[in-house]
Amino acid sequence: MAVTHTNGFPRSFERKYIVKPLQDDSVGGDLEHSWSKRLALWAAVLTLANVVADLVIGSPMMVLPQLMEHFETDQAAWLNAGAMLAGAIWSPLLAKSSDIFGKRRALLITLLLACAGALICLLAPELWIFLVGRFFQGAAFAAVFLTVALTQQICKPTVAMALVGVLTSGSSVVGIIEPFLMQPIIESFGYRGVFAAGALLAVTAALGVRLFIPESPIRTGGRIDVVGALLLGGGLGTTLAYLSLGSAAGWLSGGMLALLAAGVTPLAGWMFLALRIDEPIIDIRALTRPVLLTLLALALAAGSFRSMLQLMGITTQVSPTLGLGYGLGGGDAIAALLGAANLGIVLGGVAAGWIAGRVGPALPLLGGIAVGTAATFGMLAGVSLLPLAIACGAMLGVAAGAIGASGYNLATSLEIPERQGMIAGLVSVMLALGSVVVNIVGGEVLKATRVSGLSVDAPVSTAAGVHLYITLAGVLFAVAAVPVIALSRNVFRYRKHRDGMPQQVRA
Repeated sequence: MAVTHTNGFPRSFERKYIVKPLQDDSVGGDLEHSWSKRLALWAAVLTLANVVADLVIGSPMMVLPQLMEHFETDQAAWLNAGAMLAGAIWSPLLAKSSDIFGKRRALLITLLLACAGALICLLAPELWIFLVGRFFQGAAFAAVFLTVALTQQICKPTVAMALVGVLTSGSSVVGIIEPFLMQPIIESFGYRGVFAAGALLAVTAALGVRLFIPESPIRTGGRIDVVGALLLGGGLGTTLAYLSLGSAAGWLSGGMLALLAAGVTPLAGWMFLALRIDEPIIDIRALTRPVLLTLLALALAAGSFRSMLQLMGITTQVSPTLGLGYGLGGGDAIAALLGAANLGIVLGGVAAGWIAGRVGPALPLLGGIAVGTAATFGMLAGVSLLPLAIACGAMLGVAAGAIGASGYNLATSLEIPERQGMIAGLVSVMLALGSVVVNIVGGEVLKATRVSGLSVDAPVSTAAGVHLYITLAGVLFAVAAVPVIALSRNVFRYRKHRDGMPQQVRA
C-alpha cells in the first residue's frame, strides 16, 4: 500500500507535483480568515515596511549629484548599486533566520538595521563610512520577502494571497508621490534629508511591526550555517557587482576579472558546503522541479520588465526632431510613463492576489506574463508615440504587479511552511538577479548600435538597436511563460487526481 501524506495523497505524487496549501488549521489557532479592521492595520504596517525598502533603493538616486560632489568621487555606480548589492548579501542570512527565529523578529531586525544604516549615511564624514551605512541600509531589501512569508503564516490561504498582492504592489502608490514629497526635504536639508527621512520611516515601521503584527506560529529550530551564509551572500553580492559595473569598467579588465573570481569562488564553496552539511543556508537538494521552474520564470519576467523601464527612461530623453525613428523627448513624458507604470503595478498586484486566493497563483502569473509580452511588443510602435507608450507602460506595470505577487504566492505555496522564509528570500534574489542581467544585456545592445556625430547631451542609439532591445525583452517575456505553462499542467493533473478521490480521502 502506498504511503500517504496527511491529506491522503501518495507521497510519490506530491514529490512530483508539489502543490499544497500554504497551511491549514493545524498551523496555528489564530489565523486571520477574512478582511477586517485588524487585517487592514496589518496591511498598512507591512506596506510601510516595504516602503522603507523602496526608499532605501530609490531615493538616494534623487541626490546622486550632491553625493558625488560632497564625497568628491566619480563612482556613481557604487553609490547607486551599493544598497542593492548589500541586499543580496543580507537576504540568505535573514531568510534562514526568519524560519528559525520567526518572521516578525527578522523583520524588526531588518528595519532596525536599515535605520542604523540611514543614520550612518546621514553622519558619514568619509566615503567609506557612507558605504558602510549603505551596506546596513541594504538589509531593507529583505523586508519585502519577510512581509510575504509572515503574511502566509498569520492569515488563511485565500486572505494571505490577496494580502500579498497588496504588500508587493502597494508601495508603488508611494512611488508615484515620493518625488513630490522628497523634493522639499532635499531643498531644505540637502542630500542628508533623504537619509533622515529614511531613518525616521524605518523606526516608525519597526514600531508598527512591534506593536501590531503577531509573530509567525511556525519555527524550524536548528542553527544557522553562518559560513554558508557568508559564502552565499558574499558571492552573490560580488557577482552582482561585476554584472553591474563591468560594462563601465570593462568586462575583461584586470579589476573586473578579479571581482568576478571573488564572486564565483565563494559561490562554488557555498555549493560544495550545502551538499555536505545537514542544515545549509539554502538546501539546494530540497529545491523541487516546480520551485525551480517558478524561479526561472520570475527571473526572466522581472528582467524583461526592468529592462523596459530602463528603455522608457532612455527614449524620453531623445527628441523626435533628431529623426532617429523614435523618441518621446520631454520631462513630462517620463513622469507620465512612470506614473502609469506605478499605477499599473498596484492594480496588477491587488488583482493577482485576489485571483490567486480563488483559483491559485499559477493562472495570474501566466496572465501577467501574457500582458507583459503584449505590452513589450506594443512598444515597438510606442517608442515614437507617447499615448501608446503610456498605455504600454500601464500594461507593463499591471504585468509587473501580477508577476511579483503571484511569484511570491506560487513559490511559497510550493514549500512546506517551515521553509517559506527561505524560499521567499530566494524569490527576491532571483528577481534582482534577472533585473540586473537583462538590463546589462539591453545596455550592451544599445551601446553596440550607438549613433555618433550628433550634438546631443546623452548618447543615443539607432532605431534598429532600440527595436532589437524591445524584441529581446519581448522574447524573454514569452520564454518566461514556458515554465509556468509546464507547472500549470502539473497543477491541473494534481487537482484532477485529487478530485477523483472519494470525499473522505480528500479531507
